[in-house]
Amino acid sequence: MCADVAFDPSIYDFTRPVLDIEAIRAINPHRFEMELLTAVVALDPEAHVVVGYKDLTESDFWVRGHMPGFPLMPGVLMCETAAQLTVLYVQHQKITDEGALMALGGIEEARFHRQVRPGERLVMVGTGLRVHRRMTKFKVVGYVGTERAFETTLIGVPIGKLEELTRA
Repeated sequence: MCADVAFDPSIYDFTRPVLDIEAIRAINPHRFEMELLTAVVALDPEAHVVVGYKDLTESDFWVRGHMPGFPLMPGVLMCETAAQLTVLYVQHQKITDEGALMALGGIEEARFHRQVRPGERLVMVGTGLRVHRRMTKFKVVGYVGTERAFETTLIGVPIGKLEELTRA
């Protein structure tokens, strides 16, 4: 599914993810508060499409302080969640060199269309525009139900080998 096509969540089986939280942890290095993906429900290596989601809860770290009484998921966290989804795709498909750590190289044309609140599921559809070991570029559109919540284009770049970076 292309990120620009109307989103129909009924075509995905959210009860049977392709990658659950344990599979995500085996690929992405994020932990604790920065672990922002709940599951991945679709991977299409031919079209470079990945679909995943984050279930927002009252216990998410930002809820208590982000406008108490009316918490909204910060836009920067929507972008970070999208970045984690696209990096997971790149690592899962072995696009980068073995052991390479991908980092956010840029955010282009970010737009926020709808509030995203605790108790909701933020579903993201990422479509690779450029998928190469030295740089990736993905268009990501986030939805709550069928409503578009945000969209952005993310650039990912490798910054080194994780084991070398963590030894420094």
